[in-house]
Amino acid sequence: MQTIKLHDLYFKPFKSAQQIEAAVTKMALDIAQDLGDEIPVFVGILNGSFMFVSDFVKKYPKSCEVTFIKLASYEGVKSTEDIQRLIGLTQDLTGRTVVILEDIIDSGNTLNEVHRIFKNENVKQLIIATLFFKPEAYKKDFKVHYSGMKISNEFIVGYGLDYNGLGRDLPEVYQIKNTKHMTNLVLFGPPGAGKGTQAEFLKEKYNLVHISTGDVFRFNIKNETALGTLAKSYIDKGQLVPDEVTIDMLEAEVEKNADAKGFIFDGFPRTSAQAASLDKLMTKKDSQINAMIALEVEDETLVQRLLERGKTSGRKDDANEDVIRNRIKVYYTETSILKDFYSEQNKYYGVNGVGSIADITERISAVIDGLK
Repeated sequence: MQTIKLHDLYFKPFKSAQQIEAAVTKMALDIAQDLGDEIPVFVGILNGSFMFVSDFVKKYPKSCEVTFIKLASYEGVKSTEDIQRLIGLTQDLTGRTVVILEDIIDSGNTLNEVHRIFKNENVKQLIIATLFFKPEAYKKDFKVHYSGMKISNEFIVGYGLDYNGLGRDLPEVYQIKNTKHMTNLVLFGPPGAGKGTQAEFLKEKYNLVHISTGDVFRFNIKNETALGTLAKSYIDKGQLVPDEVTIDMLEAEVEKNADAKGFIFDGFPRTSAQAASLDKLMTKKDSQINAMIALEVEDETLVQRLLERGKTSGRKDDANEDVIRNRIKVYYTETSILKDFYSEQNKYYGVNGVGSIADITERISAVIDGLK
């Protein structure tokens, strides 16, 4: 599940299809056990409950009847006070046990109308069952007898629930994102591909914050921050800095730039475990990694670029061809792991890194502009 956009709003993953199925199954079995041999009439509230009712009655293990009524109670993302009965009942329910199947109960305004409608139907008993229940928002005294999931008072879509007509068809449920949309990139490129140059252009063009792991480490160690001191203790022992320390440093950088439109992560992740940790970090920030962009350049071109650069850079690792080739080899080993990780999420983009700086920037920009 990934963040989705419906009309002008973004929604983040909330409940999976598997979680929903488990909740529906439990509700069906619980109600069947409590009703015993009675043949109930299940009444779905359209439009939102159509998917829930369909799955519920298929899982209900005993005989039952099913019908629908339609009420209007939503405009956009707010529950309105004005409820209208649009489609009424067409069968005699005298003496019957009626179970209302609602997709969601929040303010309870719809329930108020449901009780008004059935007050004159002379039913044996009226039972209220809802897949999603928002206790924080509920304002009525009517009892909710069964609820599949109690959730916070945030707007959700999917599994029959919509936002201005969109989202009902989704098999999962998504929750509205309260933070603005961000574009977060993992930028990769072999030594000599011009990754640093492109990062500078992209951060200016898209108003993104460039987070270089190397720069973050150097800053924390130089300024003797708590994380820098901890990282240095591992480095001094010749040990790798644990992923959690690096992630904590990155999180601190993200926190420093809370109003950023997005981030370019450079030098991290290097492993699938690190990529998973970065995903968790972005989820905590109500965001996600949108793309891994890898600059692709042939090895011989890279070697010649670095040897040429070594004439003026003063870096020893740019002047030794064997060292250069080994650095390139290490890069491919790391990238292949991450390529698989992000490809599974449909987020890997290889970009031709040969040509003028402007041409390469244009190719990367085309990828970014095409992201959802």
